[in-house]
Formats: sequence, structure tokens, C-alpha cells
Amino acid sequence: METIEAIILGAVQGLTEFLPVSSSGHLQLAKALLGVEIEENLTFDVMLHAATVLSTIVVLWAEIWGLIKGLFSRGMNDEKALIIKLIISMIPIGVVGLMFKDYIDAMLGSDYIMVVVGGMLLLTAALLAFAYYARPRQKQTISYRDSFIIGLSQAVASMPGLSRSGTTIATGLLLGNNKAAVATFSFLMVLAPIIGQSLLDVMDGGMALTGIGVGPLVAGFITAFIVGCLACRFMIDIVKRGKLIWFAVYCAIVGCVAIGSYIF
Repeated sequence: METIEAIILGAVQGLTEFLPVSSSGHLQLAKALLGVEIEENLTFDVMLHAATVLSTIVVLWAEIWGLIKGLFSRGMNDEKALIIKLIISMIPIGVVGLMFKDYIDAMLGSDYIMVVVGGMLLLTAALLAFAYYARPRQKQTISYRDSFIIGLSQAVASMPGLSRSGTTIATGLLLGNNKAAVATFSFLMVLAPIIGQSLLDVMDGGMALTGIGVGPLVAGFITAFIVGCLACRFMIDIVKRGKLIWFAVYCAIVGCVAIGSYIF
């Protein structure tokens, strides 16, 4: 892999991890366009995910530090309640990861992956459009029930091309939750699953650098981190302003292109 290819893929990962357009789907599209074949080398993907986790921690450090302080304070408080809700939201993705990981990995390497990605991008577009036009009453606090439902939507978003952030944010909004609270909750709830998945990948496949030099690896990591920080801040602001419809249009266009590339 060339350094410029690593930078491009790092930028794609950093940008699409937070924007509601599916990072897994766009990485597949980017790899196909660049002609990069690194499916059997997990090191690069693990490093990109580590970079986006780090960018999330940097951007949401005030919220994370508040949770840490609240966790070690006496008695029940809002921070401890939020931690419990985050744990509840992680249960469905944990079940899917343990039971369907091999099936999803096989799908990523299949001949029809572009059709799957395209179809899931169209579904992402529909969810974002529905959330944009629906006007439910906004609740200030995400309930335990809503936490689990949002967690279910994250589990469904394991499908390649179905945006995790788009699905969880749209679900939270459709349940009538506050826009800013949903955006922050969506980005916090993914930290543990990404870290856990990365550790499992390392344990299963190791950290060999076959086909990838140290230079491209570092370049991809730095790019994904910087772009991820910018995208995370941008996405929180976009959700607050309720401008998700443009991402729905974008996902619909890219989804049709992905399906068309397979058919034609």
C-alpha cells in the first residue's frame, strides 16, 4: 500500500465514522476504487478504528471526564445513570458480534458486497429522511428503554453500508429524544464496542504488517485521527441544527451508484 492510499483511506474512515453515511460501506467503495486489497491484513483497519476512538475521546473529553468523576462519587447521580444506559445500549451489538461476526466477515469478502452496501445506504437514506420529517416531542433525558432500542439499532447497523451513527441518531430522534443528547450518546456508546472488536481482531489475526509499511500505517492513523476530530465536532453541530436531510440525499445517490456498479 502506498502512503497516499493510506492517507485517502484514513480520511475516508475519519470522516465517515461520524457522518451518517456508513464508514464500512465507504471503506469498501474506496478500496475498490483504489484497487487496494488488504482484507486479510487486519492491522490497518484496527489502527484506523483506534484513531477514530481517540478522536472521539478528544472531542468528548469533557463529557467522558464528567462520567468518570460521577462514577466515583457517592450515591446515584446522572452520570452513573448514563453509564448504565450506555452499558445497556452495548448489549445488542455484543450479542451480534459474538454470534454473527463470521457471517458479516464473509459478506464483506463476497462478490455481491456492492449490492449489500448500496441497499443498506438506501436504507440509511430512508431512516435519515424519516427522522428529518418526523417531529416527535423532544425528551430531555434518554430513558433506559430508549437506550436499549438505540442499542438494537446499532446492532442492526453491523450490516455493511448501514450507517451506525445515522441509524442510532435517527432512532434516538424518532423516539423523541433531545438532539444534542442523542448525538453525544451515539458517539459515546460506540467506544467500547469498537475497542472490543479491535482487540478481538488482534487476538484472531495478529498485528502482522504484510503488505503495509510502517509509513503508510502511521500516515493513515494520523489522517483518520485529525479528520475524525473535525467530523465529530461537525456532526454534533449538524444534529443540533437538524440538517440530516442532505446526508439522506447523499446516501441515496451513493447507494444507487454502488448497486449500479455491480449490475453494469
